[in-house]
Amino acid sequence: MPEAPKPPRDVSQPHSSPARQGLTPPPPLPAVTSRRGRKGRGLAAVLPGAARAGGHHELVERDFEREYGKLQQLEEQTKKLQKDMKKSTDADLAMSKAAVKISSDLLSNPLCEQDAAFLGVVTAFDTAMRRMDSFNQEKVNQIQKTVIEPLKKFGSVFPSLNMAVKRREQTLQEYRRLQAKVEKYEEKERSGPGLAKLHQAREELRPVRADFEAKNQQLLQEMPKFYSSRSDYFTPSFEALLRAQVVFYSEMRSIFGDLTAQIGRAALSDELRERENEGRLGELRALSIVGDD
Repeated sequence: MPEAPKPPRDVSQPHSSPARQGLTPPPPLPAVTSRRGRKGRGLAAVLPGAARAGGHHELVERDFEREYGKLQQLEEQTKKLQKDMKKSTDADLAMSKAAVKISSDLLSNPLCEQDAAFLGVVTAFDTAMRRMDSFNQEKVNQIQKTVIEPLKKFGSVFPSLNMAVKRREQTLQEYRRLQAKVEKYEEKERSGPGLAKLHQAREELRPVRADFEAKNQQLLQEMPKFYSSRSDYFTPSFEALLRAQVVFYSEMRSIFGDLTAQIGRAALSDELRERENEGRLGELRALSIVGDD
């Protein structure tokens, strides 16, 4: 089983500042609001909304949302698949355990003490049910190991991705705050002290902008790689699931074939079985102890 793909790395250290361009301010970043598409935890809780202005930054946010939205959907589908697989294996175990309980109850039925032929049939049935339960347990253990556990491991990488996006969002908010500060000084009179404050604000903005662009670029590069890795990761699990089912049902064919041979009675059609049961029920109703008052 391949290792779970690594989430995009978090670029936590600011990159070196870009070459200074005199006092020309960097282009402003459009306002971005956080979108909470659903309550609770998960990727959607920190997904930034689309930028409200045109230009380059709107395209950047659109690309980011597209890639991040695909991972959000992947996270939800992974959780659902893991939950459904667990329900399926629990139901399989409950079915075979119930079948063993039925065969065990039949063996303790007083009829078996009085009818040797019936005892033989019920004993053969009980043996078949216990064999089925044993193979079913092996199948469930295999599915747990090759499908459910890999799904769980794959899902465990999403919190790291979530944190990387949260840090990007925090850096984006700081970028916007400093950009607004630069714009405020640009609107004021260009006096000596004002120019000094403007220059200082631009210098504060540069590393934050570089940090945001580095985080954003890292995520845009690695989120598609993370998403595309899902097929290579899950293919061995689903192949193992199919093999486990094939082995189990092949054994069931053998078990119930042996049981049919031990019963030794030709199978009745549904119509004949119903007619036979109705005839015997009529004989019981004819008894005085169950007759109408």
